Amino acid sequence: MSVPSEASSLSALLRSRRSIRDFLPDPIDPVLIEAVLDDARQSPSWSNTQPYRIAIASGAVRDRLALDLCERYDLAMRAQRGGLLGKLRLLLTRRGLPDGDFRTNFEYPADLQPRRRQTGFGLYQLLGIDRRDRAAREAQMRRNFAFFGAPVAIFVFVHSGLREYSALDAGIWLQSLMLSAHARGLGSCAQGALATWAGPVRAAFDVPKSYRLLFGVSLGIPSGQPVNRYDPGRVGAEDMRLAAR
Repeated sequence: MSVPSEASSLSALLRSRRSIRDFLPDPIDPVLIEAVLDDARQSPSWSNTQPYRIAIASGAVRDRLALDLCERYDLAMRAQRGGLLGKLRLLLTRRGLPDGDFRTNFEYPADLQPRRRQTGFGLYQLLGIDRRDRAAREAQMRRNFAFFGAPVAIFVFVHSGLREYSALDAGIWLQSLMLSAHARGLGSCAQGALATWAGPVRAAFDVPKSYRLLFGVSLGIPSGQPVNRYDPGRVGAEDMRLAAR
């Protein structure tokens, strides 16, 4: 049976897309951004409620947010290295204390840890970062909050009233956005870390009270750095299937 060209194109996009962790600083044509967003808005959602709102940061707004988020990250890491006294100082000043709507730092379930660790170890190995090199690991993590150099950052908020189904719908929207960006020569990186501090984002945008910051997405032109070709692999379809009783 022949495979329709549309299916072949979709399959190729799904298999070639990567999380981009190093972008060129080149600005993106606003027309191109709107085209990607127009594709993403075709995504299905619960009763067509479309329970998400997006805040797009570019130019001066993007730069201010990157500075603010990086500063908060630096303060949080300094407090962590400072032991009990450092943590007490963080609690008193609250400047670097996470204020996100969802916790982004938590213990992974034991059955999911192996894949998480394998992905992290492989990424750091590619970057030449020894896992015992705390300073280098912190510096790489810090790049999340500078959007890996991307000229555009999109912050995604979900409606609290639709509970977990808002997150489901936002995930569908995110996949549409990333595939459209990839098809148009752009790269993206979905980042839960960008929800660690919601305060700076709320200060920069008029966010309705019923919406919660779930994640961010860095968007831009991928650089030629090897990190952008990193492929941690996927489990086989048979490994996802549950056995019948």
